[in-house]
Amino acid sequence: MAFQLIFPNHRAKSKLAEKRPVDSGEMSSQVRLRLLPSARCFFDEPIQVKVAGLRSRQVVTMRARLTDEKGVVFSSSATYRADGSGEIDLKRDPSLSGSYVGVEPMGLLWSMRADTLHKSFKENISFNPHVVKFSVHEGEGRMLAEAANERLLIGDGVSLLPIKEGNIQGVLFTPPGEGPFPAVLDLSSFPSEKRASLLANKGFVVLAVAVMTDKPDNVKEMHLDHFKEAVDFLQQHPKVGSKGVGVISRSKAADIALSLAAYVPGVEATVWINGCSANTVIPLYYRKRQILTPLPLDLSKLIPAESGAFIIKDSFQNPLAEENKGSLIPIEQAKGRFLFVASEDDLHFDTKAYMEEMVERLKRHGKDNFESVCYPRAGHLLEPPYVPYCPSSVHGFAQQPVLWGGEPSSHAAAEVHLWKKIQEFFRTHLSCDATQVS
Repeated sequence: MAFQLIFPNHRAKSKLAEKRPVDSGEMSSQVRLRLLPSARCFFDEPIQVKVAGLRSRQVVTMRARLTDEKGVVFSSSATYRADGSGEIDLKRDPSLSGSYVGVEPMGLLWSMRADTLHKSFKENISFNPHVVKFSVHEGEGRMLAEAANERLLIGDGVSLLPIKEGNIQGVLFTPPGEGPFPAVLDLSSFPSEKRASLLANKGFVVLAVAVMTDKPDNVKEMHLDHFKEAVDFLQQHPKVGSKGVGVISRSKAADIALSLAAYVPGVEATVWINGCSANTVIPLYYRKRQILTPLPLDLSKLIPAESGAFIIKDSFQNPLAEENKGSLIPIEQAKGRFLFVASEDDLHFDTKAYMEEMVERLKRHGKDNFESVCYPRAGHLLEPPYVPYCPSSVHGFAQQPVLWGGEPSSHAAAEVHLWKKIQEFFRTHLSCDATQVS
């Protein structure tokens, strides 16, 4: 049966819609800062920021501030000029200077930077919202108005359940209702559940599993069987109606996702984001034998940058070199569909070249089970939209800060486009059969 039942979490939406726009005039009796359509929304939803009650053509500074679960403060600021009526609308008006310039409706969010170097935003997955404080100031001085934006990662009715079963260690997110729902295995290189919780809000049963659950130095081999257990777990879940499972991944996790698609039955749709076409760093085993050798990482080839971070891209060997061909993942034997996503300014992997090589290989084998998208001026860390852009942070394997690449505005636009594309891809290729749900 064609899948038609996957929609955003309307129950959560309706509750959010009941919230009224915030009006804050406490700092000044005239100035009002409004967040539309609501001051409470999901993390991946845009808002419209408007200011009224200013003097005609008045120049003000707008700021945003957010504290993550580690206590790191992220902030941004931008200078705006009011129109003749004393109003500013970020959807219409350009920032003149500051963290970004030009018309960027969500610029105050994605341009937020950490107050210390080499930090990425760390989310705490809970039912409590992350609060972004927006404010309007006279120049750099007196606050004229402020408003709080409550950004939720989990909607009403979505359940969160830690899973420790066999070799599976992860977190299961289940939408409200009986289903049937399509199933997605969200693989991250290191523990992270933000993307999984947001997909569950859209009507997917999602199991978030980290590829690395120990320090990389302690991991001498990796077993695909452990991730097959996660695929089987999802297929047997009573609310799952899709005949196969989707897999979403990025970076090191992306080569595990390709390996699942190539070797494990039941993987119907694989999203590969800024990964490698080969198995990287750690040998991969399946059914008690080694199936892929590791593509080496040579940390002596790290290139230092002015910020104190390093460029790691040249530290990976060429997977097409004769001595590394045992690490190439045989995706040509996969039965499911692929969505390949490459950022052209990825400073971690030569992602575009890897993607082009995989596309050519599939074509040579007479395959057309793929689509690809390339984002100019975007960096390695493509996330769900409206997360603070991260230029550099500590690399899990190198244990040094590395540059991720990307021009912030283009990177943010890529995240908005990709997030919609991921959902469309899974809805198209993970058909649901109501008879499979008990």
